[in-house]
Amino acid sequence: MGRKELTRQKPSRYARRCEINRCWRATIALAGAAAGIGNALSSLIHSVARNPSLAKQLSHHAISGFALTEAIALSASMMAFFISFVFR
Repeated sequence: MGRKELTRQKPSRYARRCEINRCWRATIALAGAAAGIGNALSSLIHSVARNPSLAKQLSHHAISGFALTEAIALSASMMAFFISFVFR
């Protein structure tokens, strides 16, 4: 079989640094989302402590806040992985 074997070259130092930088950006985005969820939960606890009669209504707002924060985190991590795999 007269075909040459395709070998993958080692990435350069610059390419490796860029890949690590992209991974850190994804980590920072996920840490920000975790801080946002913690902030929303903290606000829910304080609000229920002040006015327990509104606990059910406040929990619905908190769940929507959790969902939006998670959506931002997932989109940020998706974009980071997309960038890291496309620009190799």
